[in-house]
Amino acid sequence: MRMSMDKIKRTRLRQLIIGHLLETRSSIALAGLCLLGALLMELLAPWPLKLIFDHVLMGKPLAPSWSYLGGLFQWGPLPAVAILSASVFLMVLVGGACSYAQVYLVTKSSYQLAAKLKVKLFSHLQRLSLAFHTHVPSGELVVKMASDTTAIRDLFTDWGVRALYQSSVIGGMLVVMIVVNWRLALVVVGTIPVLFIALARLNQKLRASISRQRKQEGRIASRMNEVLGAIAMVQAFGRREFEQDRFELEAARNLAEGITSARTTAAVTRVIEVICALSTAVTLLFGSWQAFKGYMTPGDLLIFVSYLKSVYKPIRDLGKSSVRVSRAYVSAGRIEEVLAIEEEPRDAPNAIAATNLAGDIVFRNVSFGYDGRHRLLDDVSLHIHPGQKVALVGPSGIGKSSLIGLILRLYEPQHGSIMIDRVDVRDYQRESLRRSIGLVLQDSVLFAASVRENIAYGRPEAGLDAIEAAARHAHAHDFIMALPDGYDTIIGERGCTLSGGQRQRICLARALIKQPPILILDEPTSAVDPASSSMIHDAIDRVQAGKTILMISHQVLPDSDDSDFDQILTLRDRKICVSAPREHRVRLTS
Repeated sequence: MRMSMDKIKRTRLRQLIIGHLLETRSSIALAGLCLLGALLMELLAPWPLKLIFDHVLMGKPLAPSWSYLGGLFQWGPLPAVAILSASVFLMVLVGGACSYAQVYLVTKSSYQLAAKLKVKLFSHLQRLSLAFHTHVPSGELVVKMASDTTAIRDLFTDWGVRALYQSSVIGGMLVVMIVVNWRLALVVVGTIPVLFIALARLNQKLRASISRQRKQEGRIASRMNEVLGAIAMVQAFGRREFEQDRFELEAARNLAEGITSARTTAAVTRVIEVICALSTAVTLLFGSWQAFKGYMTPGDLLIFVSYLKSVYKPIRDLGKSSVRVSRAYVSAGRIEEVLAIEEEPRDAPNAIAATNLAGDIVFRNVSFGYDGRHRLLDDVSLHIHPGQKVALVGPSGIGKSSLIGLILRLYEPQHGSIMIDRVDVRDYQRESLRRSIGLVLQDSVLFAASVRENIAYGRPEAGLDAIEAAARHAHAHDFIMALPDGYDTIIGERGCTLSGGQRQRICLARALIKQPPILILDEPTSAVDPASSSMIHDAIDRVQAGKTILMISHQVLPDSDDSDFDQILTLRDRKICVSAPREHRVRLTS
């Protein structure tokens, strides 16, 4: 059963490709007709040359099978040569038009396929669990999204229908060559299996090298993404040379694999050239002997050699294209690896929308660990009543953020249940539940977009008035208006043009604009200055009415001048150990 499921998963990419081919079947059929037209013109192109050579220059009479062309020569040799030469030009013109149309149609279809594949991959990656994204480097995924999809696109553009065309040319030419002289044709046919066996062995080595090269490219992309994302720290610690050395080491490994691939690619080309040259030499030698003996005319030998070149040209092209096929084969396998990964569990058919929540949160004997064995939470039970402000404290790495992930259904518990408003969170529609919860993380996650877009990310349909109201609640309006373009100011990637306190207040505004019944704050003041911390706490107090607030921190200090908490939950040794009464007034610090 397991093997059957794996087989089904591996067909997802093929199903996508087949589905696209069915959707574009009219364009592909038209491309096929154009291919046949170009093939027909290429098959006919050498025959005017034979007629000129045998029946105009050498004056031989037409064979009975060619008697219908007798009128062509009745006006003399020069008009006949002119007409035959014009026919060659016309054939090339028609064949070129057919080839252009075929290339355009196939290229258009392949680019559409690549676009669909990228959309499918991006959609699938967004549906994968947070555990997957935690363990897989983002650079590796970027390479698969960009380079691997491009390799598949290029396969269809430069090889797909063209391979069919080239195979048809080879087949058609061989048939004509057998008709002209079957003995010479046997020489040509005998070299083709040898050629393809040699190419198959070389391409097997090439695929292994390309696979290693792709993995190395993923490591380079991940390294670059990691270093550039933390460039301020790299420069501040004076580690540019260290990072440069690490990057050069990865680049050197990639270069070594690239050279191996290039050497194998060059070997493919040289093998084709050597075998084709040997076959041509043998054909000329044997054909000249037959012409001397009178078994064939010089015109027949000329047309045979012309077809021989036409046969070996697509064989060379197929051999060179086999390198691209090998790259696409490796890329397809890498994409299938991603598509085969299980997405987050889908909502149950009868799942309900999480609307008008009161904010009652209950954990019943919940156990959780990322790998299912080493537990961060063990038999945890707690109850947060609607409208309560609760502190969850404990040392770093104890599982506080994991508890948040369980509420949001970013993870699923191994044991126990989590209830919101007396409904198991698994019975809610996942996206609906997440939209009903406001979240402010310890790390300020902002996009390289305008301030307006970053705040409205929590509620895309919000107008400017709602955006400004959320910013005022978060004490962010004043500094936003001081920016060059106010709410339309484009902030850098990850909000690098703002201070830590400014970034965190925008994140708080993004959570508040949703007007969530449940607000979760994961150490929101751990990396900000005291003034920003005070503003954030004040903003939380101002919006507390009617909301269930869960604030995470790793340290608690008594302070009678700060905010009241209805409960203080301490997470220690994988369990909730303390539930303090409302009389305790605490200050959360980091």
